Amino acid sequence: MPDPAKSLLERLTEFLTPQPTSAAERRQELIHTLREAQTEGLIDVDALSMIEGVFQVGQLCARDILVPRAQIDWIDINLPLCEIIKNVIAAAHSRFPVFDGSRDNVIGTLLAKDLLRHSSEEDFQVRDWLRPAVFIPESKRLSVLLRDFKDNRNHLAIVVDEYSGVAGIITIEDVLEQIVGDIEDEHDIDEEADNLIALDNGDIRVKGITELEQFNEMLGTKFQDDGIETVAGLVIQHLGRVPKMGELIEMDGIAFEVQRADPRQIHILLARQIPKKVNPD
Repeated sequence: MPDPAKSLLERLTEFLTPQPTSAAERRQELIHTLREAQTEGLIDVDALSMIEGVFQVGQLCARDILVPRAQIDWIDINLPLCEIIKNVIAAAHSRFPVFDGSRDNVIGTLLAKDLLRHSSEEDFQVRDWLRPAVFIPESKRLSVLLRDFKDNRNHLAIVVDEYSGVAGIITIEDVLEQIVGDIEDEHDIDEEADNLIALDNGDIRVKGITELEQFNEMLGTKFQDDGIETVAGLVIQHLGRVPKMGELIEMDGIAFEVQRADPRQIHILLARQIPKKVNPD
């Protein structure tokens, strides 16, 4: 705990000189000091949140925030051009991983602007407009990845597991959201139909903004809390804090796994029913 007898300026200055304490201890001291600075009105809440987000990015790796392969909007290179265009328009992303035969065989990245701008040209071939795919291991640190995105002017990377299979994808937006919070664009429309998505493994992908009434209706649960309207609010109320990425929370027969979150809010969770224990006769 920082020495209360020292001024805020003195404590901040100490972080510029080497100390025998461990990096983790110094990091916690600095965060504590910055929170004091916010309490004293020297920095605002948003600035503090972004600073804490920077620290979080330094500790997370690609596997912590990737979009799992089951949730990726893929492009199959062998589909007819009209089907590819239809899928691109429906997904409304700017970049798509393209595979040939198997989803572990990613052959490049397709930019929507390239497809829509040139698809009407004579003898257009999707293969001719693929950008090289960037592959990274699950263990790659987000701080290093962000620098690579910047230096190479790349916005999307394919995350591979230890067996060279595709584990998911990660974008520069995913990394930046860990610092500044959720970044919404004109395509991020909060439609109820998209709040709850059933995955192939039986899990339910849940947006944090999903209303409890909608969640209860789909999963047959009876969650309710005075003044709480969303699933994210329910989980935060239960814990008394915003959970970290990957954290598992069990509530009334439902296990919630935090998929995407920043220091201020929960964006995406996975929900699954906890099997009931059968007592032997």
